[in-house]
Amino acid sequence: MYRFLLTPRWWVINVFTLLAIPVCLFMGSWQLSRFETRVNTHNQQQDEASAERKAAARPLDDLLPVTAKTSGERATATGRYDTAHQLLVPDRRLDDRDGFYVLTLLRVDEGKDGGKDGGRGEGKDGAADGAKALPVVRGWLPGDADDPAATAKVPAPPSGEVTVTGALQASEHQGGDGVSASGGLPRGQLGMISAASLVNLVPYQVYDAWVTSAEAPGALKPVPPTAAEGTGLDIKAFQNLGYTGEWFVFAGFVVFMWFRLFRREAETARDLALGITPPEPTAPTAPGADPTPDDAERTRSPSATA
Repeated sequence: MYRFLLTPRWWVINVFTLLAIPVCLFMGSWQLSRFETRVNTHNQQQDEASAERKAAARPLDDLLPVTAKTSGERATATGRYDTAHQLLVPDRRLDDRDGFYVLTLLRVDEGKDGGKDGGRGEGKDGAADGAKALPVVRGWLPGDADDPAATAKVPAPPSGEVTVTGALQASEHQGGDGVSASGGLPRGQLGMISAASLVNLVPYQVYDAWVTSAEAPGALKPVPPTAAEGTGLDIKAFQNLGYTGEWFVFAGFVVFMWFRLFRREAETARDLALGITPPEPTAPTAPGADPTPDDAERTRSPSATA
């Protein structure tokens, strides 16, 4: 009764099934391993972050360029705050509240001719020779960056030479949490913390990194560092977990379809063996056509035949 399995059609079905099931199981296992790797990386980063918070801060230049390993490490830099270029970064959330960052540029290199008095050696464009600045997020305030009452609480940056210690962060990019790259912000506001967005706002070079200060003065709250992109339990990790379920479902669907086709073919073969043949389909009557004598006889009412 199962000789139909030896037909060419069923050879194709069987080969496809035997190949599809291992492929689906392999892909599902691979996606699961990717999810487990991200979970392990996340746990390892949590342990490293705890150790880094207790470790001594290192000079900024020793941690550049920012990588997945150096992101979040404690960095230290010494310089002078540029009070003329303090910026507010709107639409940033902290503790489930809306607010804004207070960003001030720390000039860590006052130029080749700079001395104790902070000489800048300025050229025709007002830029200092060799000057370079580090964006420092001094803290976070609740409220709207356009609200004068909220911005009035922003403390002035300290004057003179200061040493800043905080978590090193990579430059932001479009699509990041809270990042606004559409432009149209008022003067004195910044939508994305990056060297590319600051290059046209200040007359000196800017590090391709920024620091969130560990200490926040006045009403400011320290901004916690974020995990480096592509690490931790981000949306990609849960995508891997979803793909795992999809591949296993595909494997089950292949088995289900094979069994359904097999059962239908087996029932047909059994009926043929018992001499039971399916009824032949009758051709439908065209609309408006005269019924055949048999059709007329079947549709005649009982009163007409009495």
